[in-house]
Amino acid sequence: MSLKKQYLKSKPLCKVTFRLNAEAAQDAKEAALCGDFTDWKAQPLTMKKLKSGDFTLTVNLEKDHEYQFRYLIDGEKWENDWEADAYMPSPVSIEDNSVVRV
Repeated sequence: MSLKKQYLKSKPLCKVTFRLNAEAAQDAKEAALCGDFTDWKAQPLTMKKLKSGDFTLTVNLEKDHEYQFRYLIDGEKWENDWEADAYMPSPVSIEDNSVVRV
């Protein structure tokens, strides 16, 4: 898993590419991204499945913020990003959420 960040010079935004690797996805049919930037909606952002079995999605996030997020695998299993910038306790469960800082 990884987070790739590309800061835009013309806007106060950062393009963040989220990548859920095949090992963590465990032969998943689909994966989605949920987080502060989606208001943890019931309809999270759908990730694209690559031939390698990895899933990826690029999101524009406002700079100088940190955002909590998690991956939702096949609509039922939650997974953190193993290479997140940090982890914070979830306000709704006993597990931590991944954090990306931009």
